[in-house]
Amino acid sequence: MEKLKFYAWICRVNLYISAFTFGGGYVVVPMIRKFYVDEKKYFSQDDLMEMAAIAQSSPGAIAINLSVLAGKKAGGYAGAILSAVCGIIPPIVILAVISSFYIAFSQNLMVMAVLRGMQACVAAMIVDLLIDMVQLIVQEKQLLLIGLIPFSFIANAFFQVNVLVILGITAVLCFATVYKKGEF
Repeated sequence: MEKLKFYAWICRVNLYISAFTFGGGYVVVPMIRKFYVDEKKYFSQDDLMEMAAIAQSSPGAIAINLSVLAGKKAGGYAGAILSAVCGIIPPIVILAVISSFYIAFSQNLMVMAVLRGMQACVAAMIVDLLIDMVQLIVQEKQLLLIGLIPFSFIANAFFQVNVLVILGITAVLCFATVYKKGEF
């Protein structure tokens, strides 16, 4: 009976997160933090940030990847499968409805106003997540990690270096540092 309640919770939470988070994968992180870390304490904030990094570097949508990882961490393979299915259902339904009424939605001023408001909210949530991630990196007190923050930003924002190249460079630097310290 407990497992059934847990699986119902996983379904409800993932349906909710998927239906009410707009704007990309990183908007899901604060929602997963709220339900999995703050409310139920299935894993830590550090675990969530590691899962977010894995979700970003894996193929596919970050939101679905992160939901699957969170479901796996909290409920094993059954939790991962339920998270994946429940994470996919709302976007499919919403896109089916929107595509059926595309012309009406695209010319409706009220819909356009709501979408613009949602853009502002999404930007604020991404900034909040960014601040949390930087705080976690600074807490580690490792000069390399702290230095990679402005390096990555400058390389991408000012020199338009591809994100995959930046990820590759930072991964090699971190791997070399860990290898040099003998922690590998």
